Amino acid sequence: MASASLAYRGRLIGVLLMLLGLWGALVPFAGPYFGFAFTPDKAWAYTSGRLWFSVVPGAAAFIGGLLISTTDRAAVPGAFLAVLGGGWYVVGLPVIALAFPGSHSISPGSPIYQVGSPFRPAIMTFLEKMSFFYGLGVVVLFFAALALGEIIVARMAALRYHDRLNAVMDRQDEFRRQDEYRRTDGYDTTAYNTTAYNTRAS
Repeated sequence: MASASLAYRGRLIGVLLMLLGLWGALVPFAGPYFGFAFTPDKAWAYTSGRLWFSVVPGAAAFIGGLLISTTDRAAVPGAFLAVLGGGWYVVGLPVIALAFPGSHSISPGSPIYQVGSPFRPAIMTFLEKMSFFYGLGVVVLFFAALALGEIIVARMAALRYHDRLNAVMDRQDEFRRQDEYRRTDGYDTTAYNTTAYNTRAS
């Protein structure tokens, strides 16, 4: 029962990772509709920055969540794949900036601020960076690590149950062998007990 509950929670976390991956991969393309995006301020416009900073880690989180929620054998690799996706959301920008200094070919763009927004430009910039990269990556990492823990605990519970079941079956086999041994050798415990009682009585 415990392992089944843990497996169910693991699948639920996998679905959450899939949703987070979809958000991370698609929000740069749909965000301009709501004034919540990075340049270029065009919906569904492809850039190398959107590919490497959003689509690739989003796909990793989505595929990892899919593996966690649909298969047991590939759940652990799926969790690690989601960890890589979440980690790239967090460290992707500084890594690319360090690896390609001064290059504008791979850039996330600049945060967009629309007049009439309910927040100041600084707050909007903070929210966009958290929603697109850093905060999203931390959330993906959290759920991926949680899924990995659930999978490991569920497998340990299943192994303990399997060991106990094997011990019970071995005990039953031993009792069965002893019973067969007594029958084949003509060993009658009832007759033996009766003879021993008569001997003591005489």
